[in-house]
Parts: sequence; structure tokens; C-alpha cells
Amino acid sequence: MTLTLETTALKVQLHLTDSWFTVCDLHQLIPGRGVAALLPDGSQVAVFRDRRDRVYAIDNRDPFTGAAVLSRGLTGTDQGRPFVASPLLKQRFDLLSGQCLDDETVSVTAYEVRTA
Repeated sequence: MTLTLETTALKVQLHLTDSWFTVCDLHQLIPGRGVAALLPDGSQVAVFRDRRDRVYAIDNRDPFTGAAVLSRGLTGTDQGRPFVASPLLKQRFDLLSGQCLDDETVSVTAYEVRTA
């Protein structure tokens, strides 16, 4: 008799207009790092997992340069709010709201995220 472990991987899902879209398995996200994912409409999203296992998602496109690079930015916190700093010009974007912390007139879309 052979015994095998049954595993149920948690999926990272984004709430789009009217449904949940599965991006990847949670275990594929390295804490403190971001990944880019392609959405059904062809746009890109940057997905981050912090060291407390919270997951965030914002547009991957840097509005200051137009480059799809936010997934490669450095993550941190400012007054307890998680952010990612663009790897190009270093503007910081709040991972909960998408608001630029360095220019209040600029923001990116932030997505509701769940693990299921």
C-alpha cells in the first residue's frame, strides 16, 4: 500500500469586474518579491506577497515612464502602509490603494486580492 499526501494549494485570485481571476498558487510567490501576471484583457498586474503572507496587486505599468516594471520594484512600508518603489524613477506606490506616495495626483489601479 502506498500513501501519498494530499495537498491543496491556495490560489491567489484577483477580483476583476464581475468575477475572480486565478493568478497563481500562493506558494509560488516569494515573500518580499513581486511577479507580473497577464490579465484576460491583455494588461499586466504586479502581485506581491509580504513577509507576513499578505498579498497585494496593482497595475504593473509605471505611470511616470510607461514601462511595465512595478513588479520588479523594492517593497517596504511607510507609516505602516505597504508600498513598492518603481525600479526606474523610485516613486513609491501604496499597495493597498495604488496611490503614489510621492505625487498625490498620480495613482495606479489596486486590485482586491484573496487566497482560496
